[in-house]
Amino acid sequence: MLYYQGRFEWAMVSGVHAPALESETNKVGVVMHAVIETGGKQYRVSAGDTLYIEKLPSEAGDEVTFDRVLAIIDGETTNFGAPLIKGATVTAEVVKNGKQKKVIVYKMKPKKNYRRKQGHRQPYTQVKINQITV
Repeated sequence: MLYYQGRFEWAMVSGVHAPALESETNKVGVVMHAVIETGGKQYRVSAGDTLYIEKLPSEAGDEVTFDRVLAIIDGETTNFGAPLIKGATVTAEVVKNGKQKKVIVYKMKPKKNYRRKQGHRQPYTQVKINQITV
């Protein structure tokens, strides 16, 4: 019996394999991925990725180390923490700090003459992942 795990990935149950995609069978290099937690959110990252996370107290050009690593995926092997992997870190470089586009918050109660309009711009930090160490 086969269980669907994700995009074109199948689990092997009872010794039966589902056919893999041609691009997945011709992999030249294996990329290491890590699942990190920061700002109350989880991100799957690999070396060279650029992502936007909740604002950190760092300036552009600073190096940041994420020590809350939940999982390491390295080719065929995966390592899950309970809840964290001891000694695993992900280092990144802060590219810039900024604010996202404005979101309008509008509250209204009909027939009661109650209307409130408020804008909000969420601050973020853009980081570039440099290295994953186990």
